Amino acid sequence: MLGLLAVAVAYLLGSVPFGYLLVKWSSGADVREAGSGNIGATNVFRTAGRGVGLATLLLDMGKGFAAVWVAAQLAGGAAEWTSLAALAVLAGHSYPVFLKFQGGKAVASLVGAFAFLTPLPLAAVTIVFAATLAVTRRVSAGSILGAAAFPFGVWLILHPPFQITAAAFVAGAFVIYRHESNWKRLRSGTEDVFSWSAK
Repeated sequence: MLGLLAVAVAYLLGSVPFGYLLVKWSSGADVREAGSGNIGATNVFRTAGRGVGLATLLLDMGKGFAAVWVAAQLAGGAAEWTSLAALAVLAGHSYPVFLKFQGGKAVASLVGAFAFLTPLPLAAVTIVFAATLAVTRRVSAGSILGAAAFPFGVWLILHPPFQITAAAFVAGAFVIYRHESNWKRLRSGTEDVFSWSAK
């Protein structure tokens, strides 16, 4: 029963739309009506500025970490429940109950959740993300390649319990799926280039 509660809490934490809330509080605007229409940190950065974007990134990572931490406390660290909580917080971010199930792409939430579960492979994959961003100047390309590499890094570096490995593969595939529109823009050459010179 506590395991199920942990998963429910993880979903609700994931559903807290920090990007939407921070932009609304700071400017009164709806971030879903600007840029890519996404509530995640990249679109917030582009449309509302560096400070709000960074705050969104940290809070989205934080809710991922908190969701798995809470699950570990409630379920005694059981791999099956912490793994499900990691997936639940991603689902909450992408399909938040508070925004009619229209959310973000869950990259930051994945980072937070697996920073608790698999910190070393996550650090290794962060290098893949950073290198891809440096070469392509596109956050989506780094996110997609990082998500693709992440589960293999978990398996090769840690050899963790099956539940955690499976969750890593599901999470990576989920993030790639959520970037479907970015795939199309990357192929057509119309994907936005990242720049630090936001508002």
